[in-house]
Amino acid sequence: MRLKKGLMISAIATASILALGACAGGGAEEETPAAPEVEEFEAGTTMAELNEAGKITIGTKFDQPLFGLKGLDGKPVGFDVEIGKIIASELGIPEDGIEWVETVSANREPFLENGTVDLVIATYTINDKRKEVIDFAGPYYNAGQDLLVLEGNPEGITGPEDLEGMPVCSVAGSTSEANIAEYGVELITTDTYSNCLEPLRSGQVVAVTTDNVILAGLADQNPGEFEVISNPFTEEPYGIGLTHGDTEFRNWINDLLEEIYEDGRWADAWEATAGTVLKTPEPPAVDRY
Repeated sequence: MRLKKGLMISAIATASILALGACAGGGAEEETPAAPEVEEFEAGTTMAELNEAGKITIGTKFDQPLFGLKGLDGKPVGFDVEIGKIIASELGIPEDGIEWVETVSANREPFLENGTVDLVIATYTINDKRKEVIDFAGPYYNAGQDLLVLEGNPEGITGPEDLEGMPVCSVAGSTSEANIAEYGVELITTDTYSNCLEPLRSGQVVAVTTDNVILAGLADQNPGEFEVISNPFTEEPYGIGLTHGDTEFRNWINDLLEEIYEDGRWADAWEATAGTVLKTPEPPAVDRY
């Protein structure tokens, strides 16, 4: 259960009053205000285990600008990463207690099933097939599948209907691959979306397809080379993947998401990352299935 904020504020206020009293007494050493209390978790829950361990392993993308991109220091940066940091902080885990594991579309479910990671926050679309083997908290963002083409759109592509029989690149094991296959394209797949860019440059494919926010990040990272059609043809609710059947952990993360929607931390995380390129959207309603 999440502690009431009023109790935490009262504890901090009491510590402050004691410190002021010590100062007023003259000669007494000033006491250091108490640190904010860490939430108390019910024994046996995943939250309690992670809190006690003081560390968490989170799977995320390392090649997707704005959401999960490996930085110069070897650590990923982006909106997904910031959401992960907030979750870790609420579990009482500092940033240096987070182990980031590169997670691509094809290994997200296996990593959760075999315990390689505790969570997956990796532009991970919630769908019923995935719910058969893992659980989702969220969504924490709603994206839509779109198309990336060469700057100037030389083929005049306006949507997936224009791509029948044409070569298109996507990532194996992704929702995007399954969606675009329905349009009769000549599908070329790879393990990461960044690996689709060279085939697009060389003319091996006429378009790359995945979620619009991912494509916007790739275009922004390669100015003057590519453009997004900006005609989304699906809805892609991004969720936080966790072990199947861990209802307490899922509910706790959902509670936290609703909290950060209200207190501004979600918007702050967006504006510091994806918001440098994209407008700040309204956060989606959490789906408590």
